[in-house]
Amino acid sequence: MISIKYPIVVLDLDGTVLNSDKQISDRTFKSIMDCSNHGIRFFFATARPPRAVRSLLSDELLNIASLIYYNGAYINCKYTGIHRHEPIESILTADVLDYCLNINPELDISIEMKDEWMSLREYDYTTLMRVKGHPIVKSLQELKTIDATKILFSGKIDINLFKEKFASRLNIYVTDGGNLVQVSSIKASKENAVQILCKEMSIALDNVMVFGDDFNDLGLFRICGWPVAMGNAIEELKAIAKEITDTNDNDGVAKILERLL
Repeated sequence: MISIKYPIVVLDLDGTVLNSDKQISDRTFKSIMDCSNHGIRFFFATARPPRAVRSLLSDELLNIASLIYYNGAYINCKYTGIHRHEPIESILTADVLDYCLNINPELDISIEMKDEWMSLREYDYTTLMRVKGHPIVKSLQELKTIDATKILFSGKIDINLFKEKFASRLNIYVTDGGNLVQVSSIKASKENAVQILCKEMSIALDNVMVFGDDFNDLGLFRICGWPVAMGNAIEELKAIAKEITDTNDNDGVAKILERLL
């Protein structure tokens, strides 16, 4: 018999279920599928867009899980039928773009809208954002009219001043070792998405296990019953975790999931 204490398991992707080669090991894959076959349900909660998730996860994993994209701004839940989009309104998109580009006209800034990626100019984001492909180039005027799912930027800018101006209206995450700023609607977060889905499924948050490694997982760690920090996680997550597992390169997720069976 499996434990029914945690019928929902939330998994971050990068730095958590994915190893440094952006793959899921055979052991981790087996642990997820074994848990699923025993009735445990999985949410993959990531900053990534749908197209990237499709390229990273096998059909078997996509078929058994609900997906929380863009740090919660876009939800596709197979268990509840919920499809939800929480964008940044275009007037606020324009405000962010104007502010950032006035400070640094050379800032590398791009916008995601559902599963479409756009930027002001051609740029090789492969190394920084660990993605394949390139954004569609649009004019500034076009970008300013978009209800953005997410705004991303990297480059020289005072992030503290940016937060002072926008933190009351937007969710702002600085990730990837401080190299990437991810901006989404104030209503969009991993924790809000999980709360919405769990309420619909009548599952208490105390009965949710979550795995993570970076700043955008802090909210989930505060609300879920059993937060597990990866061995490679930031210290802020480890400080509030109920448990610290091995690293993403040493099957840290699998070593916990195997105990549930």
